[in-house]
Amino acid sequence: MTPIRVLVHGALGKMGREVVSALCHEQGIQLVGATDLKAADNYLTLPDGSGTVPLSSDLEYILVNCQPDVIIDFSTAQAVMPAVRIAVNHGINLVIGTTGLTTEELDEIDNLAKAHDVGMVVAANFALGAIMMIHLAKIAARYFDYAEIIEQHHHMKADAPSGTALTTAKAMASAKSKPFCQSPEPKSPQSRGRQVEGVAIHSIRLPGILARQEVLLGGPGQTLSLKHDTISRECYMPGVILATREVVKRKGLIYGLDTLLGL
Repeated sequence: MTPIRVLVHGALGKMGREVVSALCHEQGIQLVGATDLKAADNYLTLPDGSGTVPLSSDLEYILVNCQPDVIIDFSTAQAVMPAVRIAVNHGINLVIGTTGLTTEELDEIDNLAKAHDVGMVVAANFALGAIMMIHLAKIAARYFDYAEIIEQHHHMKADAPSGTALTTAKAMASAKSKPFCQSPEPKSPQSRGRQVEGVAIHSIRLPGILARQEVLLGGPGQTLSLKHDTISRECYMPGVILATREVVKRKGLIYGLDTLLGL
């Protein structure tokens, strides 16, 4: 069986390094190249000691020389769209875990996937536990009138609220037949978090935290809490590998890992 040839875009970042490490131990998938804006060398030494792969800040150059089937993108919101536009011109599928994309950018990704007949998977979170949390929150949302989200991340995370929190709030709202109720407006509304689909999202950024999210739903005399903790970045790798194997079989945009999991 011919292995899936993969290039990692944003390979020198924390998530990029984790992806590179995971791919080195995955049968049926071959890491053939890497790109990063901070690339200073021409080769990336693989962490399993198996050798090197070409490394460059020039995505076009790497695509021509490495000819991957899939690009796994964990770069930045500013870098991902130029990468998508270049990749589709080469007929390359993409798995995108970069967050902070706007609705307009997601629409463009969808249109590009259709126009160039390639597969794209875009997900705000690749941790299977986080996907289950969102799924359960959608179910619970139908039975509660009040909901809030507390999301916590490391202090270097660029976007707030997180992509996972935004996805959760929108999924919960779409599952309800009526809007969530909102508490009376306080004297200092900025202390209540950002309102998304009637759900207040509270973002915390501190060193010592990787990623944590809690969905709180309230009703008369009771509350329901759904919580997911990310202990290390390796929890994202099964989802990334699943998306990589599936994206070559599909055409068009798939938004969210839940579709691939059959939820």
